[in-house]
Formats: sequence, structure tokens, C-alpha cells
Amino acid sequence: MTGSLYQAAVWSALFAFAPMASASERLEDGKRTYEKICAGCHQTGVEGAPVVGKADDWDQRSSLWDAVLVEHAQNGYLKMPAHGNADYTTDYDVGAAAEYMLTLTHPELPAD
Repeated sequence: MTGSLYQAAVWSALFAFAPMASASERLEDGKRTYEKICAGCHQTGVEGAPVVGKADDWDQRSSLWDAVLVEHAQNGYLKMPAHGNADYTTDYDVGAAAEYMLTLTHPELPAD
């Protein structure tokens, strides 16, 4: 019986920490994509791109956050080309990069 309780406790702990690990991995994936593709414009504001970390640059953006930002990044919007003009990126890459950018810009807000 003690072995079963121990196993249950171990599995409970693993499940409890699994979401944090996957969220952390997603942010790391987003950071890599951001640095490789997105930073070229969003680090300096090229062509009017909102600069990551400057909350004022993002004020006029939708309050729907991830959903709209990801859609724009995937499909293109105004001067921003779809997938940052990197056809080899996946929708996952784009979404992770968008979440990473928003986390840096508005760390006080909860993720969607």
C-alpha cells in the first residue's frame, strides 16, 4: 500500500509541474523564433513595427492579445509579412514567438 501511495504522489507531482515545464519550453521556443526572425523589425521598430518591451508601442493593438497577434503574424498584416517572411516557420513557431514578445512587453498580464 505504501508503494502505491508513493507512486500516486510522484505522478501527482509530475502532473502538477508538467504545465509549467511545457509553458517554459514554449517560451524558450518563442525566444529562439523571435531572435531568429522577429527581432529584425521588432527590436528597433523597422517600418513602424511595435518594439518589444515598449508597452506604449502596443497600446493601439487589440486587447484580444494572443489570438489577434498570432493571426496577424501567421497571415500577415499591414507591412508585416506572413510568418515574418520565413516560410519555413510553423504556426507553432509563430504563436510561441508572439507569446514571448507579449510576455516581455507586458509581464504583468496573464497569458491567454
